[in-house]
Amino acid sequence: MGSDVMEINDAYSGSVTPGGTPQRRTIPGATITKISVGPMDNNAYLVVSTATGQSLLIDAANDSERLTKLVDDHAPLLALIVTTHQHGDHWQALADIAGGTGSPTAAHPLDAAALPVKPDRELADGDSFTVGDLTFDVIHLRGHTVGSVALALTVDGLTHLFTGDSLFPGGPGKTGNPADFTSLMDDLERRVFERFDDATVVYPGHGADTTLGAERPHLAEWRARGW
Repeated sequence: MGSDVMEINDAYSGSVTPGGTPQRRTIPGATITKISVGPMDNNAYLVVSTATGQSLLIDAANDSERLTKLVDDHAPLLALIVTTHQHGDHWQALADIAGGTGSPTAAHPLDAAALPVKPDRELADGDSFTVGDLTFDVIHLRGHTVGSVALALTVDGLTHLFTGDSLFPGGPGKTGNPADFTSLMDDLERRVFERFDDATVVYPGHGADTTLGAERPHLAEWRARGW
């Protein structure tokens, strides 16, 4: 590659910094590139099918120029852009990336009205969609927002779970009241922790990655503290 191509670090640790070098993880049949953008240290993820070159961008959060460069250099066949939820820090670059690439967009209908681009596809709990030869399962997690979604990609028995702001290392995402907290915890326990095993890798909307195995022992603690 030429010197003008965006550099990517293939020594994946899951810890990236705003303006820093993106990191790429290679898994069977795909790559996952993580980049931090914007003043709120938002993670955006680019998942590319190795066989087809088709790619998915999860959260066009900010820094349109950097995300455009990432897509242009490393994912020219952008098949879909998914927004995990309606909060503004997760879609600042959505209009630019969707407009510049002509790629369709998707989100849960309960969060769609707040987005700057009307989703071409509505995502519901239990849905699945394909990007190239990769299949992503949609998980609706209610509480951080009414329409937050997570995406699960399972390859060779290992699940890669993109959780937006619904699950982080150390606990669930922020909620506005006790009812929303209970809703989010209920959904996380039933739709995530009861479904997927401890090896499942969690890719959150901010900060470092984790695994369900690292977080599972703390579920009761989270319930007790209420956040």
